[in-house]
Amino acid sequence: MGEQTSILETTPILEKTPILEMKGINKSFGPVHVLHDADFRVYPGEVMALVGDNGAGKSTLIKCITGIYGIDSGQISFEGKPITINGPKAAAALGIEVVYQDLALCDNLDIVQNMFLGRERKNAGILDEATMEKMARSTLAGLSVRTVKSVRQPVASLSGGQRQTVAIAKSVLWNSKCVVLDEPTAALGVAQTQQVLQLVRNLADKGLGVVIISHNMNDVFEVADRITVLYLGRVAAEVRTSEVNRSKVIDLITSGGGIAA
Repeated sequence: MGEQTSILETTPILEKTPILEMKGINKSFGPVHVLHDADFRVYPGEVMALVGDNGAGKSTLIKCITGIYGIDSGQISFEGKPITINGPKAAAALGIEVVYQDLALCDNLDIVQNMFLGRERKNAGILDEATMEKMARSTLAGLSVRTVKSVRQPVASLSGGQRQTVAIAKSVLWNSKCVVLDEPTAALGVAQTQQVLQLVRNLADKGLGVVIISHNMNDVFEVADRITVLYLGRVAAEVRTSEVNRSKVIDLITSGGGIAA
């Protein structure tokens, strides 16, 4: 297939071990085979974009990563070691965090309360507000977040971009190593989108492995180091962003680029 063959080949990477690697992942729901021998890799210090049309299998793949779904066959490795992820708590214990599109924030609570929701720090049985507030400020400062005036602001008072920032900061508060972001710029304006994309870049620059799921090709090409394309449950390509253009990625998303069905 000439050029097409080269683009469908997975780019060999020898310089470092993936923080997360999935090999030959299969997942079915009854007679419906959703994932077909899917391979997926995330490297520390890089942003991997996971793209594909609706129904391509993106959500299923992510739920396999987080332990919501068990895999039927294949192997998952974390930091080079084979693992079995039995549920979201097991994924979080490894250092895998997910920020879903709905953000899961409580409007009636402030930023600190949201960041520690369900994981509150206590001292002698009493909430340790001072420590939680200090950790929240430190996390936001470490991510170079400057758009939040006070960590005691109610979430209800925040803009869409600020809410996304809080949700992302919450995900890295617990020594996370791999963060998955589901459509992080959906419904955001131009300025807010830039703020969030810069935050995504900051996460990778701090050494985390970052997965961004997005339909927005502008965002993907601005922030991602690599792109994995899913087509009807199969990996059509894993490519370096610098080696492809938007039209090629769109072709892979819509037709699989010639991948065998």
